[in-house]
Amino acid sequence: MVLFGDIGSVFVMGLVGIIFIVLIVAASRLLAPRKPNPIKNAPFECGQVPVGAGKMHFMMQYYAYLLMFIVFDVLSMFLYAWAAAYKPMTLGLSSDWIVTIFMGMLFVPMGFAVYLAGKRELW
Repeated sequence: MVLFGDIGSVFVMGLVGIIFIVLIVAASRLLAPRKPNPIKNAPFECGQVPVGAGKMHFMMQYYAYLLMFIVFDVLSMFLYAWAAAYKPMTLGLSSDWIVTIFMGMLFVPMGFAVYLAGKRELW
């Protein structure tokens, strides 16, 4: 079935995914038991009765590592796509410079994250 060429199969796959999600959510809403109870609606923390306020101070000691993970994740995703489409004769040397600039732009926050990781005792 040729809908819009090769991209048509992507649209069909997306449509199938959306339909599947809607069916699963609708089935769980229809089949789930509904007997509300104050005990069932209470927060559950590993078998312990919760005490105190639900809000607490968020520790920022892992922020630098989170930032490094995001940078490496984005970098690897785009580099994989570029490497899969890389043909030196087709893209030319301009693509090499574009990827070098892109990697440089991502290594700036990486350097900042490494700097923050060294300063984590200040948090």
